[in-house]
Amino acid sequence: MNSAHKKKAKILKALGHPVRYCIVEGLSSGERNVAAMVSCTGVPQPTVSQHLNILKAAGIIKGQREGNQMHYTVCSAEARSIVSALK
Repeated sequence: MNSAHKKKAKILKALGHPVRYCIVEGLSSGERNVAAMVSCTGVPQPTVSQHLNILKAAGIIKGQREGNQMHYTVCSAEARSIVSALK
């Protein structure tokens, strides 16, 4: 097993939770802030933030601060491909 397999398995594991998959699916169509993800997922802001941290650690998303808000985008081509294939 090589490092590419480990990286892909890490992405699949992160996308394996319904809330995280929903977040990445939403971000696949463009940049969003946390408030938009809260309304989309229906879970509280602290829970969304925990899931965002997992997705960032897996290298799937990245955040950029704009004023007092964080805006997130998908930065993993592999994750984008997986979500696209499952639509």
